[in-house]
Amino acid sequence: MIKFFLMVNKQGQTRLSRYYEHVEINKRTMLEAEVIKNCLSRSKDQCSFIEYKDFKLVYRQYAALFIVVGINETENEMAVYELIHNFVEVLDKYFSRVSELDIMFNLDRVHIILDEMVLNGCIVETNRNRILAPLFVLDKVAES
Repeated sequence: MIKFFLMVNKQGQTRLSRYYEHVEINKRTMLEAEVIKNCLSRSKDQCSFIEYKDFKLVYRQYAALFIVVGINETENEMAVYELIHNFVEVLDKYFSRVSELDIMFNLDRVHIILDEMVLNGCIVETNRNRILAPLFVLDKVAES
């Protein structure tokens, strides 16, 4: 099961965070700081899976952004690694070459995409067209 999903830039600023189990706000800040420090301090030659406390971290870097997913022991790391890649591909398709600014100024759209893919910590959809269908409907409604 996925515990949390973070998108962070190289300066350590969180651009997106979604938690799938309750974590108090002050503990979230500490958790994010430790997780970010662990991922940013690793070289590109090191594995993208880290065992951290009572869960695992799976992360992937795209340009200046890191996507970090916290999972429990039973979740498949490679499946989550591919989920991260699929998430970025969906963002690329929707924003046509996604950037950090797209994420910052369209955070609601990014959350919709993530919510279409992950429900209560479980991966429910990977098909790009099905994931983007609700957004295209929202865009048509906004145009009219």
